[in-house]
Amino acid sequence: MKNLRKIGLAAGLAIVLGAAGLIGSCAMRSTSTGTTTDADVPLGTVERKDVQVRVTAMGELRSTKTGTIMTPPIAGGTLQIVHLLKTGTPVKAGEVVVEFDPSEQEYNLAQSRSDYEQAEEAIVKAKDDAAVQTAQDKTALLKAQYAVRQAELDVSKNEIVSVIDGKKNQLALDEAKRALAQLQDDIKSHSALNQASIEVSEEKANKAKLAMAQAQKNIDDMRVKSPIDGLVVVLQNSQAAGGMFFSGMTLPDFQEGDQVRPGNAIAQVLDIGQMELVAKVSERDRGNIKVGQPVEVHVDGMPERAYPGTVKSIAGMTSGGFFDDDPSHKFDVTVIIDHPDDRLRPDFGARVAIEGDQLQHVLCVPRQAVFEKDGKQIVYVRAGGSFEQREIKVEDVTAGVAVIEGLKEGTQVALVDPVKQSNAPKSAAGGSTPALGGTP
Repeated sequence: MKNLRKIGLAAGLAIVLGAAGLIGSCAMRSTSTGTTTDADVPLGTVERKDVQVRVTAMGELRSTKTGTIMTPPIAGGTLQIVHLLKTGTPVKAGEVVVEFDPSEQEYNLAQSRSDYEQAEEAIVKAKDDAAVQTAQDKTALLKAQYAVRQAELDVSKNEIVSVIDGKKNQLALDEAKRALAQLQDDIKSHSALNQASIEVSEEKANKAKLAMAQAQKNIDDMRVKSPIDGLVVVLQNSQAAGGMFFSGMTLPDFQEGDQVRPGNAIAQVLDIGQMELVAKVSERDRGNIKVGQPVEVHVDGMPERAYPGTVKSIAGMTSGGFFDDDPSHKFDVTVIIDHPDDRLRPDFGARVAIEGDQLQHVLCVPRQAVFEKDGKQIVYVRAGGSFEQREIKVEDVTAGVAVIEGLKEGTQVALVDPVKQSNAPKSAAGGSTPALGGTP
């Protein structure tokens, strides 16, 4: 019995000691939870070396040469599209891109042609009437001149005739002269009237001829041709919603059967043989870019090829609309692609890499070691078994490294945020965020 009692006491003591050890172990684990040691955080080292600045940016391709297809300026209201090439159709200069219904102008042409033919007939008739009137006037003039001459001969006999007959002869001569003068005035009037009638008919003919030419020109203009070689891009029909438009609204493209107003842009022809890329770069990167620098363009849809290019221009002011959500300052950089091929299309997304200056013997840290906190750029410097927050000045960022000032060469820095690395709940405290694209 004593032996059994000793065994029971020993077992009970072991159980108690085991429980105490387990509690102590749990207490130790609980104490260590939330504590981040330098062994848990990946480290980087501040180095002094030569750095090749390389700026990368995203952008879109666009054509440097564009032809706009417009609705012809024809008076008389809207025009109806009867034929329109589809987006992406290749065309040559002079090929028809869009045609409009010419029915009204064809009617105007036929009406003007009828007016012209009538005016031509009126001219012929007026000239014939004038010729008849001229012949009649010549005959009447000869008769009047003969009457005057006969009366003059009768007056010359007044010395040998009675006084009464002499006065009759004189009266006859005066009447003949008056009739001749009146006839001469009438002939002038006839000539003027005939000429006026001819000119009126000729004016009607000219007016009808001009109307014919205008109608024919309108018919020709309704077949709008491409000014350049390229690809057709049909534009959106802003009139489809009655002229109203609001953000987020999707408008249909122009299509056959649509009614359009004169002067509306229907489509564009883009020359894919001359392509450029428009990308946006940050304010810091803008200082590393110069006009004429060589670049390398990688199109998203064709990753197997790199297209060489050259920086064409750099915007002097930031771009962005009133409703732009991006608070950072972005500058447009335009790049000319030196040797584009037929596979490239406008609006293709692309990435451009620009070789900048060679920085000599500068201090740099891995890019992911730089964070932003309270509007300041910081790093976490290793100090014994913990980390200290240190504010720095970033001079440049390129090729996975940040060129900095404010640290000594050989200093070790955290590549992740040690505060967030810890398991302690600090989300409400507002920890730091990577300032240069690092992974926290």
